[in-house]
Amino acid sequence: MIQYMIPMIKRISGLVLSAALLCSCSKQNGFGPNYSAYNGGDAPISVQNAVGFRPDPTVTASVGGDSSITINMVLASAAGRTIKEITKVATSSSYAAIQSTGSSGFYPVPVIPGSGATVTFKTSLSVYHTVYPKEAFKLNTELVNRFYFRITLDDGTIVYPTPTRVLVVN
Repeated sequence: MIQYMIPMIKRISGLVLSAALLCSCSKQNGFGPNYSAYNGGDAPISVQNAVGFRPDPTVTASVGGDSSITINMVLASAAGRTIKEITKVATSSSYAAIQSTGSSGFYPVPVIPGSGATVTFKTSLSVYHTVYPKEAFKLNTELVNRFYFRITLDDGTIVYPTPTRVLVVN
């Protein structure tokens, strides 16, 4: 009889523990990531050439064309600031890489100066492939990693815009 009780006690204990864990969690901002904390608050930056939102802004790169990846970013006019530069670029699946204070792990581009409220990041699938040689490009599929940017405004404020995805097309 006791041999049947032990598995039942384990199951009940597991359910009670799961229920307690779920009740202790609180979701302050709904479901999904809250990018508002990263997108500058008073200085939001958007991607002008986004072709969709998956849920991040998404641009395209053509394997049949010039293979360029271009991301045009613009600072909201209400911010009253200008973009000084893209200080660092990272390709990753999380914000942790772009927020690193180290000097390694970043995408191989120099500082990119801004022009008023806009700044343009350009690279190519071939450069991306040198950084990630094991990744195979598949049509109508996003690159594995998103592009994350650390942007410096004219007053020295650092802004982390929403990451940008790249969809590979023909």
